[in-house]
Amino acid sequence: MVNIGSIVIQPTIVNSSCAWASDLAQLESLYECPNTGAVTTRTATLNGFKEDESHVVAFSNSSTTSINSYGYSPHPLASYLAWVRQLLYGELVKKRPQKSFIISITASNSVDIERMVNDIQAFRSSIGDKDSTPSRIAVELNTSCPNIPGSPPSAYSPLLDTETSLRSLLNVLRSAHESDNTLTIGLKLPPFVYRQQFIDFMTLLKQVGSDAKPFPFSFLTCTNTLGNSLMFSEGIDDAGKFKFAVPTATGGLAGEGLHALALGNVFTFRELMKQEDALRDMVIIGVGGVTDAQAALRMRQAGAAVVGCATLLGKEGVKAFGMISDDS
Repeated sequence: MVNIGSIVIQPTIVNSSCAWASDLAQLESLYECPNTGAVTTRTATLNGFKEDESHVVAFSNSSTTSINSYGYSPHPLASYLAWVRQLLYGELVKKRPQKSFIISITASNSVDIERMVNDIQAFRSSIGDKDSTPSRIAVELNTSCPNIPGSPPSAYSPLLDTETSLRSLLNVLRSAHESDNTLTIGLKLPPFVYRQQFIDFMTLLKQVGSDAKPFPFSFLTCTNTLGNSLMFSEGIDDAGKFKFAVPTATGGLAGEGLHALALGNVFTFRELMKQEDALRDMVIIGVGGVTDAQAALRMRQAGAAVVGCATLLGKEGVKAFGMISDDS
């Protein structure tokens, strides 16, 4: 069991925000799966992301590796709040497990993030979640999708200070936490590839949250996919007539091909957090190439308290979580 802010995750396995957590049926399967300790929604925007035939996923035919050209969910935040309400309290669910939902959100500006957080907080009030122990709802800000043209992952430029920068988004989240410290907030990060990127991001966290009591951010999800990756069609399961695995040619790499880099991100963040009193209690959800129980163990050894997966879920369905489970 792991406490993250005001939520509890038991068992300590989750899905990461991904295309296989997009709709009500998928969320229901994840919610009822005995091997998930919480359910993470696909990343929602305020009004939904326009998805088309260029947004696909392909799986390698030589390893449990994937590449995708997806953006964010086509469903708006309001749909996810309605679906979570139905799963928590509606008649749809056959078994009603006591597990939390991590609602993944993003926006390119602070106005939209503020509205989304306000909508989530109103939803929490309506279901009594602010007074519940543990809470059933947490928020994860996705700072890391590499597939949005003209909108690079905000976590790659953490020290910018503009109206659309990551700092402005985190300030909104900090204010929400100051108003209600039962709100559990986390950040989903892209893969970093050199040490200064980690240090700059940690600097931003400290600057935004340094004088907040308690510290506003409870967890990091490391990592999202590695952008600008290329796979040829002959290397994928369903090779088609096109030269590349995805219509956009390049996309986000996930699964086994990302595992070593994801482990390095988890390890580096854990080591840096140990050196900072304010950040020491933050939890890491380790994601990236968790395709069997040994990979899950490596994530824990690197410093993750909770393990997540997506590529294996896409290939195997919810039985993936039993395949990586150590009954933790």
